Amino acid sequence: QVQPVESGGGLVQVGGSLRLSCTASVSRIIGSINGMAWYRQAPGKQRELVASITRGGSINYADSVKGRFTISRDNAKNTVYLQMNSLKPEDTAAYYCNAQVGWKIGGESDYWGQGTQVTVSS
Repeated sequence: QVQPVESGGGLVQVGGSLRLSCTASVSRIIGSINGMAWYRQAPGKQRELVASITRGGSINYADSVKGRFTISRDNAKNTVYLQMNSLKPEDTAAYYCNAQVGWKIGGESDYWGQGTQVTVSS
């Protein structure tokens, strides 16, 4: 079962910090976790990429979070983290973890977590 499991959301005041975590697992016999990423979706808006990190450590951030958010991962634990600092009301959204699985037999599949709510109050 690859289903990513997120934790760490909550309510925080403007300027505060939160750390999100997401763990996904797949049997090494059949595949491996390649890219991991965080997306977010605010009410009435489309889901957007927040940050992504490859297995080798290449990182990409949305312009809106550069300098405030930091993504990292522990490959041994198949866990990705999102450290969010200097939070703003516009960061309020449901945050979703995405895990890309590479299968030994070939091909890739995307899996999504159930989402964790982040609310920034002004």
